[in-house]
Amino acid sequence: MFRVILLREIRDIIGSRKFIFSFLISSILLIISFYTGASWYESNRGRYETALSENFRQMSGVTDWIMVKHHIFLPPDPLAALVTGIDNDIGRNIEMFAAGELKTNDSRLSDDPIFGVFHFLDLEFIFSVVLALFAIMFGYNMVNGEKESGTLRLVFSNALPRHTYILAKMAGALLAVMVPLLIPVCIGCLLLVIMKIPMDPEAWFRLGLIILSGMVYFGVMHLLAVFLSTVTERPANSFLLTLVIWIFTTLIMPRAAVLLAGRVVDVPSIDELDSQKFRYRSQLWTEDIQKMNAFKLPETENPQEMMDAFNKYMGELSRQRDEKMDLFNQRLNEERRNHQDQQETLAFSLARIAPVANFSLAVMHLAGTSIELKQDFLSTARSYQQSYAQFISSKTDGVLPGSGMVFRMMSDNGKEPVPIDPHEIPEFKFNGKSSLEAFEQAGFDLIILIAFALLFFCSAWAAFLRYDLR
Repeated sequence: MFRVILLREIRDIIGSRKFIFSFLISSILLIISFYTGASWYESNRGRYETALSENFRQMSGVTDWIMVKHHIFLPPDPLAALVTGIDNDIGRNIEMFAAGELKTNDSRLSDDPIFGVFHFLDLEFIFSVVLALFAIMFGYNMVNGEKESGTLRLVFSNALPRHTYILAKMAGALLAVMVPLLIPVCIGCLLLVIMKIPMDPEAWFRLGLIILSGMVYFGVMHLLAVFLSTVTERPANSFLLTLVIWIFTTLIMPRAAVLLAGRVVDVPSIDELDSQKFRYRSQLWTEDIQKMNAFKLPETENPQEMMDAFNKYMGELSRQRDEKMDLFNQRLNEERRNHQDQQETLAFSLARIAPVANFSLAVMHLAGTSIELKQDFLSTARSYQQSYAQFISSKTDGVLPGSGMVFRMMSDNGKEPVPIDPHEIPEFKFNGKSSLEAFEQAGFDLIILIAFALLFFCSAWAAFLRYDLR
């Protein structure tokens, strides 16, 4: 009997107008999301390569390494175009200094602000909004609708265990809807290949996990609708109740969690930190000016020796000032980061009451577009800063641009200045997190998502075992 009910459920769903309509809409949206994601990646890749070329072009005419202005850029990621997360909101350009604090600039939305007005049509949006609604459509009347039509009484006039019936119904509905959705997903993956988007095995593996997470979330919403169908008398009531829960958990709860966390944990603004840093920097400069005024030149008539002594003194002042400034910046940034961590932990903990929050956080971790992306970019940039400083120091006899004033004696030896070769600069590489690290970060939310699915499945099962079939 299980097989008979399963096949009947699949046949009834696939043959319905509701399925044809929802399948067409879902397929179109999924294929469009893959195509627009691939196009968006190609566009960003072009901008990234243009920015690199322009960076080298601006440095190519410079004849003194002291005057070099080097920038590093966050490279685009194919998966980030399919699950955008915060990828478009963070600064993707850092002006590299051999010493001092680094800051990100130029988010993608600063170039294309129109994309900030509306949400991106990515996989996370389609699964969390569009497909979730379709999951509700195929589950809200699974039990009370059968009762209202008299089908339940007819079916159970035979000797049929209740658990067999509800298992077959749920399995049939999930198979009938989820398996056909793999068709547009496969077409989308084929588009990535046709458009020659660079997807390595790790990227394909992570994309597979993203799709699997979406299917799990689809199952969660479907099983929730089935459960509510077993505890309400009329399909209209279960549909309305499921829709209210979907609106609350998808549109209200995650945003309310962020707002509440913002009220509970106060995080100093960037402007406040910049103001404190500026005041401290001004204080250090005032102290250094007093020290410079007290400096006495060595007793020599050689101008070069005098200049070397002064530069050495200035270099020492600059080094001490930079050390103090770096310690001060680190303390402020660490305090802000700690407050941010507390705020994020509280916000995400509250938001995880809603299944959609677990799904969104999981797929953003898998795609590498989670909230940690900006910090990872800055951490990689700071590590690169050390090798960049060593390189510049080797080219400037230990003088680091950006660390203070530098005075030089310019001599005319009759030779034309030789332009620097910017390609000598160490290459910046941002690799992001590995698949294992991404999976570990997403694992907690995936476990919660699976727990929601099991909870609603068991609840629907238990409720149907006590359901009044009359």
